[in-house]
Amino acid sequence: MNLTDIMPIEAWVEIEKDIHERAGLNAAVYDVNGQRITDFKSFANQLCPVLRETGNGQKFICAVAHQNMASRAARTGKSIVAECDAGLMKFVVPIIYDDEFLGTAGGCGRLREQQQVDTYLVHRTTGLAEGRVQQLAADVDTITPKRLENVLELVETRVAEALGRINGEKIGAAVG
Repeated sequence: MNLTDIMPIEAWVEIEKDIHERAGLNAAVYDVNGQRITDFKSFANQLCPVLRETGNGQKFICAVAHQNMASRAARTGKSIVAECDAGLMKFVVPIIYDDEFLGTAGGCGRLREQQQVDTYLVHRTTGLAEGRVQQLAADVDTITPKRLENVLELVETRVAEALGRINGEKIGAAVG
């Protein structure tokens, strides 16, 4: 089963938009292989798009964090909140149907309170000048525990509702 068997792409995009609008996060739905299933992008800050544009930033910061967290979510069946190596908060909600891990929905790109961007690690990993990294990191905002809890709860609820609907409907049918 694929994520598009649960809901059409447009419905997954709506979840991503809700994540971004409610918490100001980079939002994404990933399949079981860690590939984004939509082309929706709305970044939380100036640093994240630059990280993703650099081969090493995407490969060694963004992708590694996602792979580790998705693996933990698949194993435990629980949502995971952690930080990427750059120090930015990331959360993933597992999407599991009939004991089959299908992917994750989540967001990233803000700092938890009392945290900061590891500009030196970003500099060393990407090759970007440390001053440039500090400049890009200047607009990285924090997310309060309550706001994080609310967006996590929203995504968990939306995923659970979508999974619950497929039992009574034809798989692949439009879900609104």
